[in-house]
Amino acid sequence: MTYRVRYTRAARDDLYRLYAFLLERDVRAARRARNAIVKASRLLEDFPFSCRKAGPDTPFLRELLISFGATGYVMLFEIDDASTVTILAVRHQREDDYR
Repeated sequence: MTYRVRYTRAARDDLYRLYAFLLERDVRAARRARNAIVKASRLLEDFPFSCRKAGPDTPFLRELLISFGATGYVMLFEIDDASTVTILAVRHQREDDYR
């Protein structure tokens, strides 16, 4: 079964913010980070249940850990139904929490 992956407006804003932050410092790192996030998000098309639960009471709210260098990113998503996954937020692992 393949899931359709969609992004909320807030998640897209997160991606732009994270990319812009790196772009100011290192263009190549910004591109590598973007590619790592896109590649990792493809996992959700086939295996969204393989990601960790975001909390004990919400089996369909999950987090995808995305490795990037010494740190990485965390993608919060929800499995909506048998065919759709919605990415809700993306943050760097050193950020406090989802915005």
